[in-house]
Amino acid sequence: MANAVLFSLRAPAAEPQPLPAVVAIDVLLHPDRTMLAAAAKANEELRGDYPAGFSLDKLHTPHISMIQRFVRRDDLAQIEAELESVFASAKPTAIELEATGYYSLPVGELGLAGIVIEPTSELRDLQDRIIAAVEPFAVKGAADAFVPSADKAPIAPSIVDYVNGYVPERSGKNFNPHVTVGLGKTPFVKRLIAAPFPTFTFRVTGASVYHLGNYGTAAVELWSPDDKPVAK
Repeated sequence: MANAVLFSLRAPAAEPQPLPAVVAIDVLLHPDRTMLAAAAKANEELRGDYPAGFSLDKLHTPHISMIQRFVRRDDLAQIEAELESVFASAKPTAIELEATGYYSLPVGELGLAGIVIEPTSELRDLQDRIIAAVEPFAVKGAADAFVPSADKAPIAPSIVDYVNGYVPERSGKNFNPHVTVGLGKTPFVKRLIAAPFPTFTFRVTGASVYHLGNYGTAAVELWSPDDKPVAK
């Protein structure tokens, strides 16, 4: 299976760049090899239909977003300290989840596809705790808060709106946990969603805070519970 069988459980972080004053962040969970393999297969199929789509690599780390927000760079150390307390008691690596199908988010003429995950009570509780830790620091953000695309493509406006509205539009009763697997042309993505999906279970291997790239990809790791706070 092309790239992602070789994709490690924790992709090497991209080279850190100076952070903007307002940063688009993703507090996320890392899935195990079972999910990584499924994400790789779907990504390969999507890129076969739309070669210009992104591959899963160190700038596009497969993950489960728990919250995406714009925050001030100067607040990151405090946010990390709050999250360290959450993850010390919540133990995300004890969580087992089930993948149930595909979904997509429209991005212009394309579809941003993801593997849907059953939102268990344990996962919802963890999201609530993460939101409580991060939300006091949330601010409104714009395209310059993201990691710039290597191909210089502009940040999709729908992604800026997505992060600005993540709470409450993607949280609580609206929480739709998933692993984003790539971009495709809308007809192909619709066929992908309609096809039979073999459900499977997988586990969480860790948690991190990432700097978001275009299309909501996890581009640069900023912190994990095993790290010391990153100097800003």
